[in-house]
Amino acid sequence: MFSRLKGSTVSSVAWNRAQINEAFTREVIVGTTSGQLYETAVEEKDKKEKFCKLLFELSEVPEPFIGVQMEVVNLGSTTRYFVMAATPSRLYIFQGTGSLEAVFKAYSEGPPHFTELPGAIPNSELQFYGKQRRAERFAWLAGPGIYHGHLNLGTTQSANHTHDEESNVEHKWLLEYSKLIDGPGTPKPLSLALSEYHFLVLMNNVLKIVNRVSQKVVEEQRFDLRSDLGSPTMLGLCSDMAGGAYYAYDENSIYEITVQDEGRDMWQVYLGLKEYTAALEACRDLAQRDSVYAAQAEAAFEVKDYERAGSFWAKTATVSTFEEIALKFVTVGEQDALRTYLLRKLDFLGKEDRSQITMIATWAAELYLDKINRLLLDVDDEKEVDENEGSIGNSEYHSTVREFRAFLSDCKDVLDEATTVKLLGSYGRVEELVYYAGLKEQYETLLHHFVQQGEAKKALAVLRKPSVSPELQYKFAPALIMLDPHETVDSWTSTGLNLNPRQLIPALMRYSSERRPRDEPNAAIRYLEYCIVRQQNQDSAVHNLLLSLYAKQPEDTALLRFLEARYGKGRMEGPDYFYDPKYALRLCLEQKQMRACVYIYGMMGMHEEAVALALQLDPEMAKVEADKVEDNEELRKKLWLMVARHVIQQGKATKGENIRKAIAFLKETDGLLKIEDILPFFPDFSLIDDFKEAICASLEDYNRQIEELKRDMNDATHGAENIRSDITALSQRYAVVKRDETCKVCGQRILASKGAQGAAGVARSYTSLVAPFYVFPCEHAFHAQCLTDYVLQHTDKSEQERIRGLLRQITSLGFKEASSRSSKSVYNGHDEEVDTANGNMSPMDKVRAQIDDAVAGECPFCGELMIKEIAEAFISSEETDVVSSWSIGGAGTGSISSVEYGLA
Repeated sequence: MFSRLKGSTVSSVAWNRAQINEAFTREVIVGTTSGQLYETAVEEKDKKEKFCKLLFELSEVPEPFIGVQMEVVNLGSTTRYFVMAATPSRLYIFQGTGSLEAVFKAYSEGPPHFTELPGAIPNSELQFYGKQRRAERFAWLAGPGIYHGHLNLGTTQSANHTHDEESNVEHKWLLEYSKLIDGPGTPKPLSLALSEYHFLVLMNNVLKIVNRVSQKVVEEQRFDLRSDLGSPTMLGLCSDMAGGAYYAYDENSIYEITVQDEGRDMWQVYLGLKEYTAALEACRDLAQRDSVYAAQAEAAFEVKDYERAGSFWAKTATVSTFEEIALKFVTVGEQDALRTYLLRKLDFLGKEDRSQITMIATWAAELYLDKINRLLLDVDDEKEVDENEGSIGNSEYHSTVREFRAFLSDCKDVLDEATTVKLLGSYGRVEELVYYAGLKEQYETLLHHFVQQGEAKKALAVLRKPSVSPELQYKFAPALIMLDPHETVDSWTSTGLNLNPRQLIPALMRYSSERRPRDEPNAAIRYLEYCIVRQQNQDSAVHNLLLSLYAKQPEDTALLRFLEARYGKGRMEGPDYFYDPKYALRLCLEQKQMRACVYIYGMMGMHEEAVALALQLDPEMAKVEADKVEDNEELRKKLWLMVARHVIQQGKATKGENIRKAIAFLKETDGLLKIEDILPFFPDFSLIDDFKEAICASLEDYNRQIEELKRDMNDATHGAENIRSDITALSQRYAVVKRDETCKVCGQRILASKGAQGAAGVARSYTSLVAPFYVFPCEHAFHAQCLTDYVLQHTDKSEQERIRGLLRQITSLGFKEASSRSSKSVYNGHDEEVDTANGNMSPMDKVRAQIDDAVAGECPFCGELMIKEIAEAFISSEETDVVSSWSIGGAGTGSISSVEYGLA
């Protein structure tokens, strides 16, 4: 098969197990007894090698290669090769990237790296153990012993060290043969196999199982050879790394060696060697892990590493009781280690251990507090205590406090609140008590503390939290506004807080009652202005409070602006202002705010009081108040007379100047006052010459008014005459009715001979044979009875009742006046002239006029009655039976039956 290897004996083969398949072997390394390594490949279809290249040859010491192993690692687009080859005395390692030829070429320029062990045995072997087609461990049966180690081929670090075998071979160790026997002498093993944790060593006819970690023989198995087969001894061992099978063989037989759960006791082996990490990885159950943790804890406790011991004991659950472990730390006086044990124990307890968690957490909290107090006592007061802040400069103290606060934050849900608060208070840890109250959302406790300490900003920060009850806002408002008015009002006006200003009134009143610097803005006024202007608050108490604060200010500008604003003005409902005007007036009088009193008097309709008070302050203000009255001319004149009296009588100038002022004042009244109105205010001894111009102007004005009245009277006389002529014309108005004119309701002729109809026939007797009728300017004509019926049918119910009532009245009056008024018609009016101006209409005529107005006020076809009929249905509710009678195909009344016709 290997024609190019003629003359050479193949002693070992290394396969590319990662890429081999049934059709192609990929790269294969062949070792010979003459110390040569060849690369070849075989395809299934050709049954021979594709090529054969010499890779490496031992030139110095030609020895046979007794074992070769090749591992191929793909790192992205790069292929990395690792080759381990062994001779009886040396172990060679070749590694690199690219191809096998390139890897070995790099070693041809210099001597290769190898490990040489003295002595040699004729049956030297190189064995490997691995999983998933990848070797993980190797064992070399060398002269002095079994040389073994771990292969690390998959890490990036090993890939970067191409020619450094140390990065790929780890935990190398030599197991001397002397450890494999109990007696003297060192017999050489015949063969070797490697499992995950053990060496299978064949020595003569005895198979020794040696633990790779402890390097002790854990089991021996003797092969009973049959003498009749003529086989004196066992020949060797072999293994199937992919299948995990092991075999021993002699010349006649093959023995299968079964490996079952070889790692079940490895945790004890590692534990005996104090390799705790490996022991934990080998553990199968909780009890085994507890044993490992307990051993670690005991070892740490013996070397006085108490905190580490506490950490390991906290992980145990079945080895020692909680009380026993805690007592050990108490006995040695290691409270820090005990605290560490308790804290770690909390991490491993489940939710079902609620009571135990609470107990341990409380104990740990007390240990924290005890340590903090001990640190306080141990620190030198002069160097470590800060007199200003009362804090400790020791770093251990601060770190312990921070650690304790973190503990409170983590365990806030498992600590008993009452016990913890009592514990913190007993140790005097106020800051931690406040911190814990914040964690438990005990906001009232926090606020009490901050207020007592005068820390308003911190208290306000607590109140801004969404979960804080609004009741706390109102409860602590008086104290906070006294501590920091500006920040408190800013907090109240911040977005998100929907406070009721009425409940803050006590706090605002308390703040306003205190003395403040004159240049300090009033925070209460600022908040109330925000409520009224921005939030449009309508509470009268809020408006009254703001008004009282304005009234107490020395300047009245803000007060007048508030009064004039009228924040309710323009609303659909409600008053123009929300404060109590009587309270406002009384308050302004007490505070001597007279200008505001004038405004309030006027607003309350007390114009005389307003003008009287304004005259004491400023006559111009009085004029403005007097001019505000617009709907009462008499009152307005009276107010202006009050102003005039004050202007004339309080004037200190000469008589001539007073008169000129009075004349100028009359002009300001815009004709409301005359000279004769203000003359009584002058002294009796005043000369009329001083009023000459004013009197003449007044007389001329009177003459002008008289002329205007005369013109108005003449216009009225002409109007009356026109009305009389119109009345006369109306009494003589007529309409031409053609002989064939028909009634627009019944369709019969208007002038046809008929007897008296309906109510008309009852009301009076007629000398004419023509029925009563109406003719409208639109030339529509109706019989009186037809028109009445039509209007009654189409008008609303209230109008129908009114018309029927009038008809009943005229019927009753007709019986009384039938003898004397029998020739008159109920509908077409009366013949004689009626003096409507003097009210000489009889009761009968008044009722007739009302009937005419109700029935014939306008043409029913051209007037409002016809317009209203647009919204009415074509078919009324009374006509449903008629409609149903026209239905087709139904089984009900009025349906049309089908009829069959036959043809002859």
